[in-house]
Amino acid sequence: MNPFALSALCIFCFMCGMFIIALVKKDNSIVDIGWGLGFIVVALATFWYYGYDRRAQKLVTFLTIVWGLRLSAYILIRNWGKPEDFRYAKWRKDWGRNVVVRSFFQVFMLQGCIMFINTLPIVIVNSAPHAAFYHSKWLYPVGSAIGLIGFLFEAVGDWQMYMFKTNPHKHGVMNTGLWKYTRHPNYFGEAVQWWAMFVIAIPSGLWYISLLAPVTITFFLLRVSGVTLLEKKYEGNDAYSQYKKSTSAFLPWFPKTV
Repeated sequence: MNPFALSALCIFCFMCGMFIIALVKKDNSIVDIGWGLGFIVVALATFWYYGYDRRAQKLVTFLTIVWGLRLSAYILIRNWGKPEDFRYAKWRKDWGRNVVVRSFFQVFMLQGCIMFINTLPIVIVNSAPHAAFYHSKWLYPVGSAIGLIGFLFEAVGDWQMYMFKTNPHKHGVMNTGLWKYTRHPNYFGEAVQWWAMFVIAIPSGLWYISLLAPVTITFFLLRVSGVTLLEKKYEGNDAYSQYKKSTSAFLPWFPKTV
């Protein structure tokens, strides 16, 4: 089977399963918990089906598993016992009687398409021929180092925000730790991780296809479902408006004096 076809089939079946769970629970935000797990499914399937047990294939699969498990576990803990996320709840209200069909296509299948694009470096590495791994091997440690930076930004940023939100004495907005240097360290970290995957995939060939993954995820995090959407949520919040004036939106940088 073509590796891209296998990836698409795995993602379609996985998203259909998540859709059924969402129907039972009447909660489309379950798709956020499944996001990281879907990448793991693709990584394991392509590694098992095509992998030659090479170091790069083990590396990409391992990095995907660690990233996916952490992200899914964090979102599960964060959302446990809470109602449907405000984004999905709004869509459910807007869609009315068409909520089932539109949820399937505009939530689960759309995210499945994005997942397919983002898994391209994983699929390319895990299905690459033997000869590919003898070229530019120095990119593997470079990509791993970049990936570690991204992972730390995402994991530490999520942990710091979780501790802030669960603190009964919290006030204002989160502006300490990594959040002092960027308003979205978790999103920055996720984007960096997929640029790292692209770097690791370069020696395996088809780098121009792998490039679609980091470009797509960075675009969505910046302009669609990440930074832009959350910034709108806090419009009119004086404390957050002040925070925006002093803190970089995405790329970490020293805060401005306001």
